[in-house]
Amino acid sequence: MAAVAALATFARRIGVPYPILLVLGGLGVALIPGLPPVELEPDVIFLLFLPPLLFGAAYFTSWRDFRANLRPIGLLAVGLVLATTGAVAVVAHLVTGLPWAAAFVLGAVVSPTDAIAATTIAQRLGVPRRIVTILEGESLVNDATGIVAYRIAAGVAAGTISFSVAGAGGQFLVGSVGGVLVGLAAGWLMVQTVRLLDDPPVEIVVSLLTPFIAYIFAEEGPHLLWHELLGRSGEPFFSGVLAAVAAGLYVGRKSPTIMSSATRLEGGAVWNVITFLLNGFAFVLIGLQLPQVVAGLGEHTAAELARYAILVSLTVVLVRIVWVFPATYLPRLSRRLRSRDPLPSPRNVLVIAWAGMRGVISLAAALALPLTAEGGAPFPGRNLILFLTFCVILATLVVQGLSLPLLIRALGLRDDGSAEQEEVRARIGAAEAALARLGELEAEDWVREDTAARMRGMYGYRRSRFLARAKAQGLTDVDLEGINKDHDASEDRSLAYQRLVHELVRAQREALIRLRDGNTISDEAFRRVERELDLEEARLEV
Repeated sequence: MAAVAALATFARRIGVPYPILLVLGGLGVALIPGLPPVELEPDVIFLLFLPPLLFGAAYFTSWRDFRANLRPIGLLAVGLVLATTGAVAVVAHLVTGLPWAAAFVLGAVVSPTDAIAATTIAQRLGVPRRIVTILEGESLVNDATGIVAYRIAAGVAAGTISFSVAGAGGQFLVGSVGGVLVGLAAGWLMVQTVRLLDDPPVEIVVSLLTPFIAYIFAEEGPHLLWHELLGRSGEPFFSGVLAAVAAGLYVGRKSPTIMSSATRLEGGAVWNVITFLLNGFAFVLIGLQLPQVVAGLGEHTAAELARYAILVSLTVVLVRIVWVFPATYLPRLSRRLRSRDPLPSPRNVLVIAWAGMRGVISLAAALALPLTAEGGAPFPGRNLILFLTFCVILATLVVQGLSLPLLIRALGLRDDGSAEQEEVRARIGAAEAALARLGELEAEDWVREDTAARMRGMYGYRRSRFLARAKAQGLTDVDLEGINKDHDASEDRSLAYQRLVHELVRAQREALIRLRDGNTISDEAFRRVERELDLEEARLEV
């Protein structure tokens, strides 16, 4: 935890996405002399890391943007993942001598991308929103594709299932559909449970349980049904990854109507910390295991390992580049598609092609490989798969991650401002709804005239601010009637107001500290008032 906190802080100071320094830090941890060996139970890795990470990512995904970009996301998340799996398997088999099944395991492990580094860079540099949406959507869905392929390949390599094209295709389809259905059921169950509660800590615990419930029922439910109830052999499974994703999408869509504001505020903080720690732990854990992994590669020389790592990493990078450009432009030979979705700029396509960093999902998949195959024999090529996975992550995160900002600046990409414009529309709509409801309530006996006037002034001022901002942005679908020179100065007045409130809040906080330190008020009273001041400061941007 200390290493994760220190590396993330340093990454923020130098403006580098923290996964890049975490992967280097994990490598550094492995070099500490005298470090005790760390043994991880493979079966626990997927259960510990994947469900919360995928659920959290899906929860905050925009369903509208995801659906609007479903075609490019699908081509990357399904087509590219399968193409990468096959290409890496061929190279790994021919170059390293890994058995075919183990080579396909490696291909499936390194095929999913990780969006954290890429989207952090893209958002910080202000690239067009669609690029960020496609990268986030790809990383969300390609985890499921890669893990289903991984499960099939690992089962074949371990000798627990037999491979056939028809059987693998059928299992892929059944696993995907079944995982989505189980995830939607788990999400629905959480929504119904939270509706009955009114206790933020309990609701947050339920939200933490939901991805694990979805994952476990998807992974273990078919097995129990198939073996225990039907008495059949084989290893059927639904995709626990897709179950966690589907549950996150469903709950994220329903959360505004089922959760209180307190639950969302506290829950957001809890989830941010959990996601950060799990990402950090994954990179440090692989570093702690590297000495054992390298020790198990005694039959290979350092030059051979370096050659394997370079060739596999180049394959991962080049397959993405070769895939992305035809997948972008060939479908647009259709006039109907071109009219609906015009040709994107080659600069945008190049950024997506270069933003193929690998991360925590590949780490978790590699760590989760069983130690032994059927009959007790060692899993074929496990140490080499782990080593090459770490090398691919290191190469893509460091080389592509550090060069991506340079590429974006060189291409001159800029955000089109659509996200900010939509936020302005939302704030105008919310303020107008408040004013309309206030007009309906003014006739009520319990509404005081001075209170209504004060609220009308506050929401009227808020509406004027964002109408002025809409005018400055050139929005044409917003009613700007009534905007005048006074309104045009709203932003300047707003900044002055925010500065004044910041000064007043600081004065109140300093007074509270003096009262607490002088034992005039209790810590409990201090925290209650401090929370109100924190919320008041957080509301200043509105």
